[in-house]
Amino acid sequence: MKRAGRWLSSLWLAGCLLGTGCSKKEEAPPHPAAELPAPDDTPARPSGAPEGAVPRGGEVAAKPPVAVGELPPEEPGAEPEAPSGAGSPSAGAGAPSGGAAPGGAGTGTPSGGGSGGVTPENPKNREWTTEAVSLDRRDVPQATLRSVRAGAHPDYDRVVFEFEGTQLPGYRVEYTKEPAVQCGSGNPVTLAGKGQLQVSFTPAKAHTDAGEPTVATRELKPALPVLLELERTCDFEGEVTWVLGNKSNAPFRILELREPTRLVVDVKH
Repeated sequence: MKRAGRWLSSLWLAGCLLGTGCSKKEEAPPHPAAELPAPDDTPARPSGAPEGAVPRGGEVAAKPPVAVGELPPEEPGAEPEAPSGAGSPSAGAGAPSGGAAPGGAGTGTPSGGGSGGVTPENPKNREWTTEAVSLDRRDVPQATLRSVRAGAHPDYDRVVFEFEGTQLPGYRVEYTKEPAVQCGSGNPVTLAGKGQLQVSFTPAKAHTDAGEPTVATRELKPALPVLLELERTCDFEGEVTWVLGNKSNAPFRILELREPTRLVVDVKH
């Protein structure tokens, strides 16, 4: 009997396993949330550059750009101070090229460096003197005077003669004992002051081929501390002359400058 019972139990268990009524309860599918990755607490980085950003110059594109704000306005370059006075409105009142300090010997680049047989500037002419100063350049082409202007500096008055081109003519600067006269007519010229400083250029002209003057005025009255008046007295046969009416025979000096081409006459206070 016991064996028959065990056999019946075994048959029943096999039948249950083969049937559907005794199948093991299926497990519930996992919750969808279980398949999501773990949350990341690291803040997300922006994928693009911030508005108004520019890349660092010279760096690779893989590096992040650098955001910049508004740059301060660029300060304009300092212009040389133009001395007060009268004359042509162009280019101030003749500050030396290269920044000559007021009262100094001037550091402008000399005109006519001696190349091509042109007589170079004589550095001695930059020294203060009351004696005649001259430089001969009769073999150079005729230079055209373009402007004359005058102005005051702390220690001296300045007259600037500006020429066309790159080459200055020869010149002679001296105090004259005789009254100044017009070279064409011989008529006397009356100037203010007791000292008449005559500045002559050769070979030079102050007119066009059609005979029109290249300098708008032939007389200036700047009324500076020493320089009271100046007037053109000659523009004839390759010579141009201006006479400066000074309060006295004050010391003067000569500077040759270029860019533009100029001859500067300073008269000491």
